[in-house]
Amino acid sequence: MKEACGVVGAAFQGSKAALPIYYSLYSFQHRGQESAGIVIAHNGETQSIKGMGIVPWVFKKNDLLSIDGSVGVGHVRYSTSGGSDLENAQPLTINFKGGTISIAHNGNLANSEELRLELGRLGHIFISDSDTEVIAHLLVKELMHNDIVESIRRLMRRIVGSYSFVMLINETLIAVRDPLGFKPLCLGKVESEEWNGYIVASESVAIDVHDGEFMRDVRPGEVLVIDGDQIESHQICKPGNTAHCVFEYVYFARPDSVIDGRLVYDVRLKIGECLAAEHPVDADMISPVPDSGITSAIGYSKKSGIEYIEALMKNRYVGRTFIMPSDAVRKKAVQLKLNVIKPNVKGRRVVLLDDSIVRGNTSRRIVDLVQRAGASEVHVRIGSPPIISPCYLGIDMPTRTELIASQKSVPEIKAAIHADTLGYLSVEGLVEAVGIPASDLCLGCLTGTYPVGIPGERCVLRQLRLEEFEPDD
Repeated sequence: MKEACGVVGAAFQGSKAALPIYYSLYSFQHRGQESAGIVIAHNGETQSIKGMGIVPWVFKKNDLLSIDGSVGVGHVRYSTSGGSDLENAQPLTINFKGGTISIAHNGNLANSEELRLELGRLGHIFISDSDTEVIAHLLVKELMHNDIVESIRRLMRRIVGSYSFVMLINETLIAVRDPLGFKPLCLGKVESEEWNGYIVASESVAIDVHDGEFMRDVRPGEVLVIDGDQIESHQICKPGNTAHCVFEYVYFARPDSVIDGRLVYDVRLKIGECLAAEHPVDADMISPVPDSGITSAIGYSKKSGIEYIEALMKNRYVGRTFIMPSDAVRKKAVQLKLNVIKPNVKGRRVVLLDDSIVRGNTSRRIVDLVQRAGASEVHVRIGSPPIISPCYLGIDMPTRTELIASQKSVPEIKAAIHADTLGYLSVEGLVEAVGIPASDLCLGCLTGTYPVGIPGERCVLRQLRLEEFEPDD
């Protein structure tokens, strides 16, 4: 799996915005390492820095300090819609008769191709293949005839799927969250000697990095208009249910982030406790597969009484294994990334806790590494249910035929990854750990039933388009 993207918008009074946006992007680099970008608006013009790679590769401090402008948006990206190239790096900027739009988007539209074909027939020309450009073209059409809020209201009538985005319309900062709240978005205030103003971001850690005050989550269906030191809130629609992405809690978000009222660390601790209750095992040690398994392993240890000891040490300077060209090279990449602490595991019964199993290849290699290091038994515990279906709403996930849990039973997966035992957290256990009702979560990749209409897939009966929601009073 590739992480979701990360977005940030900042509106300060009398301070340059580029450097604090850089710091915020750095704080959630985990959300995207493919490309990064910042756009700043000032005196009717925009300045942009974008590039491929991680945040410190793309931006230089002197360049950031030289950019004037107190309002801007930023983005880190993994591709979910659109290829991996500079043309798809965000924020995306479009000039139109009324000025300039710069947009940074986290999510994925379910009806992007349908809308792209419609716009193409009307003569619109696209420079990228991302669904973010579809959003921008639709919005420009509306801005030619309506004010900002009405334009966004009409935009939300057309687009279906997941979207949390921040954008500049000239020098006004706008934040929008989709009616079902798939992707996180939060609002904070910064008051310091250097910067004074507001930040809207995918995770609260982007506010913490400035010692800012986390104010609240942006509500599903809400639009924030931030102009200088003024914030207007417009509740465009009021859903009966939400569809928060459950994998934000399992894997994507940093443990110290607050997502929709829940501290991610607390959720992952509870995941480990529930997993220990559902799948106990007689073992000598519990070890995480770093990094996302760490907090859940602590929870498992706490509940089970099994000692927490690290079996694996992670090399954080190795790239991701999915880009490797051959199985042999991917195998070596796993060995470069994860090294077994051999004295910790030799002769011991080891429980390895990981957040998920996708294809199964990496899990098998990790189990093999620990077994070769001398472990007498290797038991695998997974802090999520089996992933049986693709995600169409913002996670770049393998196809159904590539997902091991879609093709094999749990005993077959256990054999495939060479584990002595294998236990997945149940859907009910995950929902309990998150502390949000199942009816307010997106569990599509775990159940095969999605909260929006996906061609060829099952869909629960949730409100999908704006006209089906209660309008703003």
